[in-house]
Amino acid sequence: MTIPFVDLERQYLSIKGEVDAALIATAGSTQYVLGEEVRRFEDEFAAYCGARYCVGVGSGTAALQLAFEALEISHGDEVIVPANTFIGSVLPVLRLNATPVLVDCDRSTATVDIEQVAAAIGPRTKAVVAVHLYGQPTDMDPLRDLCESQGLALVEDACQAHGARYKGRRTGALGTVAAFSFYPAKNLGALGDGGAVTTDDEELAKRVRLLGDFGRTEKYVHVSEGWNERLDTIQAAVLRVKLRHLDRWNELRGRHATAYERVLAPSSLDLPQPAPWAQHVWHLYVVRSTERDAIRAALGAHGIETGLHYPLPLPFQPALERLGHVRGEFPETERWADELLSLPMFPELGPEEIAVVGEVICGWERAAA
Repeated sequence: MTIPFVDLERQYLSIKGEVDAALIATAGSTQYVLGEEVRRFEDEFAAYCGARYCVGVGSGTAALQLAFEALEISHGDEVIVPANTFIGSVLPVLRLNATPVLVDCDRSTATVDIEQVAAAIGPRTKAVVAVHLYGQPTDMDPLRDLCESQGLALVEDACQAHGARYKGRRTGALGTVAAFSFYPAKNLGALGDGGAVTTDDEELAKRVRLLGDFGRTEKYVHVSEGWNERLDTIQAAVLRVKLRHLDRWNELRGRHATAYERVLAPSSLDLPQPAPWAQHVWHLYVVRSTERDAIRAALGAHGIETGLHYPLPLPFQPALERLGHVRGEFPETERWADELLSLPMFPELGPEEIAVVGEVICGWERAAA
């Protein structure tokens, strides 16, 4: 048996009729840039998140950059970002000539350590980024209180947390502004790149829309140095279809997480435990072990694909050498990087596949004992 890490073909086939109809209708409409499908998706996704406004953009990275630009973050400003995240969380900060200030993560949740955020705030701090990692929201109430007390913007990086809830409220409406990615493997994925910015701030939403559409207010009238970061109409049409299935898919991911917990209970793996404030949507199922590499090799030998999110900590990426970080500065992030292993996780994953993953891991541990 070969068990893929993610299987996008299974998802497509499960809703093929709906997706194909949306593609054909969009092709026939000839509205290939912006248009009614984009507007409808923006309205529907804003309502889904519980936010007042949504602006579709070209990618999750673009969503973060446009959010930072709309907040007028620029040269000399500092933005506090978790060290345990994908590089896309900090590249927009660097692109705007601002400085990312990296802080360590919490040992149990892998999300940002709020006490370290507080310690990192300085006179040049302009914003704090809360990355909802692996599908689990950051603890937002204390982070929001901290930002409000210091006059800082709170930016949600919700690129891995479509539909996740924090104390009953969905991500995308928990801070000043939020960024989503619709990369195909996300819980809500397009047929290519795509992203969105959500916010309750009307002026911020207008600014994001302006900056993402060449900075223009009308045809050939450009009032700002904007970019071309619009969400493609065909992607919006597909996302509208998939949004109708998102809660069901997230529920299936939750069932898979429960099944993993059951089959891996006899193992020595450190299994993920959702925080009490969180409704996890399991974008990734990440376990930890000091024998990570050996376990991964055993799974691979049985045709089981796995992932590493993320094996080289962000502070030590060659592209970020200018920040001058050294080993030992981020002990929890470094520990996660050394021990984490992402197991297959997607809505269409079969119970028999989860059982095989458990059998291989537990069997390897028995043999190694």
